[in-house]
Amino acid sequence: MYSSPKQVKIDQLPPLLYNELEVLQEIERSVPGSVHYTITRYKKQSQWSVEDTGMLVYHYEKNNAEANYLELRFCVSGNVYCRQKHTECDSCKFNASKGCIEKVESVDLLSFSFKPSYLTQFVKGKKQLNISDEVLSFTHTNSFSKTLPLYGNIRKAIEALLNHSYSDSLENIFINAQTQILLLYSMDCMFGDNEKIFTCKFLANADDREKITKAREVLLQHIGEPLTIKELSRKVAINECYLKKGFKELFGTTIFDFYQSQRMEHAKYLLYDKGLSVTEVSLMLGYSSISHFSTAFKKHTGIKPCELLLR
Repeated sequence: MYSSPKQVKIDQLPPLLYNELEVLQEIERSVPGSVHYTITRYKKQSQWSVEDTGMLVYHYEKNNAEANYLELRFCVSGNVYCRQKHTECDSCKFNASKGCIEKVESVDLLSFSFKPSYLTQFVKGKKQLNISDEVLSFTHTNSFSKTLPLYGNIRKAIEALLNHSYSDSLENIFINAQTQILLLYSMDCMFGDNEKIFTCKFLANADDREKITKAREVLLQHIGEPLTIKELSRKVAINECYLKKGFKELFGTTIFDFYQSQRMEHAKYLLYDKGLSVTEVSLMLGYSSISHFSTAFKKHTGIKPCELLLR
């Protein structure tokens, strides 16, 4: 039996592995007394299926106010980065062309650290404070960190930050605006009414969200055994319609497109890193013919499987 793609959380990678990653883009900016943010994009390694995740970190020190901060951290994968994006690539514009030879898949790390002097403006004058107000005003006296689900508007804001077309002063205005939007959605996710976050109302139920997440795990476990929507819905005990709509909203892609993408990424790993033949990989991934596999592979990567073996 072959192994399915390795699940990796980026903050669990050993330091040496960070050094081996190819950096595609680095952005680091600071607005004094306001926010410090970094966006680092790495070339995705073919053997990884990185787990998208987010985190809200609240750091409080009673006797050292200067050390206090609120940070949003995100790790997302599956985006595409064009190496010539900022030099007017002739082959693609904003990831629109599948034929661009400069495009590579990326693993993207984003961090936004807010200072108290910036956040307290949002709660000035309030006499009664709820938990979100306490966090924003830094009157909450215990540090904590919470996982942020990358759902709905949070994911859209991150995508906008990664794929915008602005430069120079307009880029600064855009990123600052999106940073505030990301803070809004993150705070609402942590402390607000969760029903506001989702277009699909049933996703406000934690059990239903867990079923959708489980469906993603099942797909990865059956990378060589194609499942129908009906079979997948039975395995996670949720309505087919809910499964399709919920998956699209939580992960920003259809079940079919996600599954195909994962299969082709695993195919690249088996072909290039493991040295298996096109025939072997085709059979392992459950294709009825080599031609069907080759067509799917070229649609996803832009090259035929045999061309990858020659690199």
